[in-house]
Amino acid sequence: MDRPVVVVSNRGPLSFRLDDAGEVVATRGAGGLVSGLGPLVAGTDALWVAAAMGEGDRAAAAAGVVDALDFRVRLVEVDPHLYGLAYDVISNQVLWFVHHGLYDLPRDPAFGSDLREAWQAYRRVNRAFADAVADVAPQDAVVLVQDYHLGLMGLPLAEQRPDLDAVHFSHTPFATPTWLRVLPDHIAAELLSGLAAHRACGFHSQRWADDFAACCREMLALAPRTFVSPLAADADDVRGAAASAECDAALAEIEAEVGDRLVVARVDRIELSKNLLRGFQAFDDLLERRPEWRGRVVFLASVYPSRTGVPAYIEYQQDVEALVERINERWAGPDWTPIVYDTRDDYPRSVAVLRRADVVLVNAIRDGLNLVAKEAAIVNERDAVLCLSPEAGVWDEVGAAAVAVHPYDVAGTADALDHALRMPPAERAERAASLRELSLARRPADWLADQVAEAG
Repeated sequence: MDRPVVVVSNRGPLSFRLDDAGEVVATRGAGGLVSGLGPLVAGTDALWVAAAMGEGDRAAAAAGVVDALDFRVRLVEVDPHLYGLAYDVISNQVLWFVHHGLYDLPRDPAFGSDLREAWQAYRRVNRAFADAVADVAPQDAVVLVQDYHLGLMGLPLAEQRPDLDAVHFSHTPFATPTWLRVLPDHIAAELLSGLAAHRACGFHSQRWADDFAACCREMLALAPRTFVSPLAADADDVRGAAASAECDAALAEIEAEVGDRLVVARVDRIELSKNLLRGFQAFDDLLERRPEWRGRVVFLASVYPSRTGVPAYIEYQQDVEALVERINERWAGPDWTPIVYDTRDDYPRSVAVLRRADVVLVNAIRDGLNLVAKEAAIVNERDAVLCLSPEAGVWDEVGAAAVAVHPYDVAGTADALDHALRMPPAERAERAASLRELSLARRPADWLADQVAEAG
């Protein structure tokens, strides 16, 4: 990279704790963004600005820029109450729901005065990030702002540091104009203005870029610069995980449990937009209408809790688990459990599930991208058929090799699963080869380079 680079995100590549002597100790952070972007900037001069989450992080924040484990990190300390309002309320209960079309509009939302307090907190957190970047960014740096948590950084950063070129990248879909109008007018306008203040706004799919542009055009008569750059799966990383002893051990356990049965698999967070409920309902419908599959197919669900501070997510997990229990009670036999439901956040086991799958189900209501669809193609060993919702951004890249599933059509999804399970070996092999080729067409470095190039 010819210019200095600053990455800005809510969650950083490192987390910190205090040891028994009170010394700050760094460990690698978690999360999809970190795993995708971290290897690209590790060992470089790039500076990563992120939120301080806990006591150890706050101690690291007080030290300024920290060099540890091949990263240069500057953590931003924000009042925990303000951060909670910005993260849990605005980011995860408002913006996430708007962008994914998750509101039950006859009933929800009903914004009261508490939204105003939370929006003010979101604004203040974004201002704190802008101040931190303005303080530490090298002259003429490229600033790569990541995701919906930081939608308002553009204006205050430009005011303080006009020498910086900031690019914003959204890892979610973007709301349609109809959905964005659910927000109070002043909030929608401020959000769009904040994003449009960046030099360019990036998305994983042209559809999301078009929705953002439509919102800006219809609400504010703005025409911001946009670009599309889908993130690639890290083939080396996922293949390394697949070749690990931990993954082999997990696969051996799975083989002992499922035997020679066919496997429908999903690997997901337990999250409303991932559409777990309808996926399990479709499997239930398959077993009811196609009795020949009873005892012959196992649904391996490697799913783990997400955003447990948001009541809607807790309720959704409870609904999912109650449904799985009902389906297993309805159909289980002496030596057959229809749905093997595992909520451990165990990456090697999740990769083992993808290796063993005969069908991979990704039936998202709406998804910014979905890397699992690509990762499955890279590591699967059985020519698995991908049943994919066109509402996932990854459809733009790999949809030609997948079987389409409408996210709201339970019976149609059951039919797609039946079709995938019956698919002749030659067609399976052809689709799997095409899916693998499409999934490997880009590298993570391409995605990073696209953002830097948009900075000019």
